[in-house]
Amino acid sequence: MPSHPASRVPATTPSSGVIHANSRHTSHFTVVGNHLAQHRGLSLVAIGLALHIQSLPAGSRIGIKCLTARFPESEARIASALRELEAAGYLKRTRERLPSGRVVTRTVSYNKPGAAPHPGARPVRRAPGPAREHEAKPTPQPEPTPKPEPAPQPARAPLPAPSRPSPDGTRLAHRILVELRRDDPQLLLSERDVARLTPAVATWLEREAPPDAVRRTLAADLPPALRNPAAFLAHRLTALLPPSLPAAAPAPRPDPLQTCDGCERAFRAPRPGLCRDCRPHLKEAA
Repeated sequence: MPSHPASRVPATTPSSGVIHANSRHTSHFTVVGNHLAQHRGLSLVAIGLALHIQSLPAGSRIGIKCLTARFPESEARIASALRELEAAGYLKRTRERLPSGRVVTRTVSYNKPGAAPHPGARPVRRAPGPAREHEAKPTPQPEPTPKPEPAPQPARAPLPAPSRPSPDGTRLAHRILVELRRDDPQLLLSERDVARLTPAVATWLEREAPPDAVRRTLAADLPPALRNPAAFLAHRLTALLPPSLPAAAPAPRPDPLQTCDGCERAFRAPRPGLCRDCRPHLKEAA
């Protein structure tokens, strides 16, 4: 009789629920804690994305566009999952400026929130034995000074509103806000936020700001972890509101029409008299 491989299913199995058929990995595997795999506050997309990031070698690119090209999820879902991991402490993103002037995003992945980035480091231990007499004694810590009361926050300035609202300006302002997520996925706004910010964008357009310039101004130099895009845009729309253009100078009024005393033709001049054709004849007759 040929020998059969031993079954990896446990001999004692539960009457219901999942049954684990485990094999021992000897290479190409990643250790993940149950605090991540069974996290109750993270979505499945965020948990799977954290597992993928922890399995990558150091130096791998994990930008939103790279992850979107790798997985079927949209940029908005990938960006939302990255924000979840940042909030839970599994990811930290900071923006740094290189000597060349280019701004790059540095990403640190933590396999356990709150752990040191270099888990292999060990604290230095002192050799056992009695303490020496000349060793410095710990200096007493000064009593903490009471913290001053926080200053009251100034009231937020109201959002600008157009002086002469127009349907065309409102529609264009609404479109600019909706399409900001194409410039950066962090600027994904809800319908409620778009409706609240539309009058402010319409005010910029009323002051003859070009639509492309409005989009560039709102989407430029975003912080690495934008948690409240609506509040961020409201601040920019208020603080960076351009002034109204000065009114154009009125065109000079033309001279009134006059009737030529010589040929009775109409011509423009400030006072009655002769037209230009009759003036040379008058000089010749003189």
